Amino acid sequence: MAESNFVDYVKIYCRSGKGGRGSTHFRREKYIPKGGPDGGDGGRGGDIYIRANENYWTLLHLRYQRHVIATNGGSGSGNRSTGSDGEDQIIEVPVGTVVYDALTGEFIMDLNRHGQQELLVKGGRGGKGNTFFKTSTNQAPRYAQPGEPSRELTVILQLKMLADVGLVGLPNAGKSTLLSVLTAAKPKIANYPFTTLEPNLGMVRYRDDRSFVMADIPGIIEGAAEGRGLGLRFLRHIERNALLLFMIPADTEHIASEYRLLLGELVKYNTELTEKRKVLCITKSDLIDEEIQGWLVDELHQELPEDLPILFISAAAHQGLTELKDTLWQELNRETKHQRESIIQQAIDVTSLSWDDDEDLPLPAQDDEDEDWDEGEWDDDGSSDLELDWDDVEIEGEDTTEE
Repeated sequence: MAESNFVDYVKIYCRSGKGGRGSTHFRREKYIPKGGPDGGDGGRGGDIYIRANENYWTLLHLRYQRHVIATNGGSGSGNRSTGSDGEDQIIEVPVGTVVYDALTGEFIMDLNRHGQQELLVKGGRGGKGNTFFKTSTNQAPRYAQPGEPSRELTVILQLKMLADVGLVGLPNAGKSTLLSVLTAAKPKIANYPFTTLEPNLGMVRYRDDRSFVMADIPGIIEGAAEGRGLGLRFLRHIERNALLLFMIPADTEHIASEYRLLLGELVKYNTELTEKRKVLCITKSDLIDEEIQGWLVDELHQELPEDLPILFISAAAHQGLTELKDTLWQELNRETKHQRESIIQQAIDVTSLSWDDDEDLPLPAQDDEDEDWDEGEWDDDGSSDLELDWDDVEIEGEDTTEE
């Protein structure tokens, strides 16, 4: 079986660049025996940014890019020359990507609009050269600051699709068929369970050039919240949905029990999913006549909440689709207490995610060796000059505390 190109979560190791060290150079010119200090500052280390790009649909391009490393800042030099800044790195991700800490599972940021760019790992500041420390009482300082060290962070990127309506149902309930009829999407359709192995999106056109997005995820089975089937992996894609469309075939023995089963799995995964708007759709209604449909509605209203909309459709026979779109549009525009952001910003269980065998690739060695010292950075006796740590000096007007 060919490997799927749909990748919705990856783990990436990020390391910013360290700051360049300041120079302890002294001015050396003909006929100027005591030129004084002229060591420049070190350059800043490269930052790592993450940016949402609507031209990406999955995280496939990051699957084998396990390390993102920014370059170090250059060291300062004589004539008050500042070292070069490290090159920044930008990670392009699809819109709807959420970033979590790989060690703790804590939420870091949510990228939900095109062009949104956030700082992920900040590079180290460049060290101050000896020119900075020159005072009236210390006119020849023989020390400088080293650059700030780089910062490391391992993150998990999870793609959570941006859709208005999410299709929820057991395998082979007709979700993909409905998506193919209402939208231009072409999901795989067959008469066996788990035909859909990855989420599919489609745009549903409504009256007056209005539209909404519908998402089809693989079928949910009992125990999906504990990892059975494919449910646990793809349940994250309905976290952003404003409305959940529960789809149950008309030939199901007990429709109310199956609805409670599906709702129970969502509650086990995340209790806040119950606050979303819900619509119950009885599929394959061409198998039963209108009299039985009326009897079913009365029976379901006795066992299920009275405010739950219940519809009968047949995607294959194109029955009830107009009423379905009308109901979905009305529910989407109805006020709700559901707060989508509160679900997205919850921490995740990192132990529930599986990784490839080659995820622990050896990390590239960090370049701890600075550039060659300038001639003026050495004392007459051959000993090197003293360097000040960042904690040893306060720079006026600059916050030295780590963010």
